[in-house]
Amino acid sequence: MRNGWIPIVIALCVVAAAPLGAADFPAPYALAKNVTDEVLAIVRADKDIQSGNQRKVLELVESKVAPHFNFARMTQLAMGRNWRQASAEQQKRLVGEFRALLIRTYTSAFTQYRNQTVEYRPLRMAPTDTDVVVQSLIRQPNGRPVAVDYGMEKTDRGWKVYNVKVEGISLVENYRNTFNTEIQKSGMDGLIKVLSEKNRALMQQAQAQ
Repeated sequence: MRNGWIPIVIALCVVAAAPLGAADFPAPYALAKNVTDEVLAIVRADKDIQSGNQRKVLELVESKVAPHFNFARMTQLAMGRNWRQASAEQQKRLVGEFRALLIRTYTSAFTQYRNQTVEYRPLRMAPTDTDVVVQSLIRQPNGRPVAVDYGMEKTDRGWKVYNVKVEGISLVENYRNTFNTEIQKSGMDGLIKVLSEKNRALMQQAQAQ
């Protein structure tokens, strides 16, 4: 699980790292490509992150990564048809718990970075495009390259990541299967409880390190 998240974390942080101006947003490909070297250099040089400082990593993820995700849409896609069956309050709690789960997963995997490099494939897009897929290749020192694709949408606050595919496997679809199974077993509140308990366990694990 942790090793599988390494390429996702590295590339997502690269995609999300550049600041966005209010009027002119960088194109998704340019945004990813231009900041890759800078971000990876910071990660390589940060001894706290390398040694597993969970508090510092969490702060980095919250400040650099989280603002550039559309967690509401990610949750909705992960829920599938079950989303419409949830009440407004349940939807709010689901987004909050799913966000916390993703953030803590990224934080846990971030410390596993070991000199991977990221290559982005040129993106052909029309000026009117508002939904694109940014393709990347994560090269690992002792392993085969890993293809990671990002579904990104243009919003009034810039480009946002709403899905990730690793070697063709969708993060959202994987969670959808898990969520659907839990809902069938114990209902919407049961899923919320499971997510809450998972987040609590991850938090306790991080505090114990």
